[in-house]
Amino acid sequence: MKKIAAIAAAGALALSLAGCSGTEAQEAQEQPQAAPAEQSAAPQQEAPAKEEPKAEALNLDGTWKSIDNESDDAWQEAVIDGDAITIDWVSDGGDTKSLYWAGTVDPTDGKTVDDVFAWDSVNDTDQTSKALLASGDETKAFTYEDGQISYEASAMGTTKTVRLERVS
Repeated sequence: MKKIAAIAAAGALALSLAGCSGTEAQEAQEQPQAAPAEQSAAPQQEAPAKEEPKAEALNLDGTWKSIDNESDDAWQEAVIDGDAITIDWVSDGGDTKSLYWAGTVDPTDGKTVDDVFAWDSVNDTDQTSKALLASGDETKAFTYEDGQISYEASAMGTTKTVRLERVS
């Protein structure tokens, strides 16, 4: 009998506890328990896409020097200023300059240093017609690529591709 009384008391105690929080306990039992990862998973926002750094705008202004010279004291040197280019034959270690080309540079608007840029320069015959070593071509094709400007130069029956790099 004592055992029955103890069981009845324990049952009554259990019923009274369940009665106080019956709805909460019932709702908790009806809802499935979330896994730990799901509990902490609040709606995740995607990380903002990293913007690619914008490439530097192409500006060809400055002084350019040929890099593939056959002699240390002779080279070609170009000066670009806005939409004009002049190229000189330089010799005697820089003491002598003779005009080779004077012409146009097409606008570089919208182009970047990573672009390949080609243009046909129109000869400024007002300057080149008076120079003994100047090209008589009406136009000359130029290409900018990988930090270099290249073009073909001819003298005394020999044609060579000249590559220039900026020096200032």
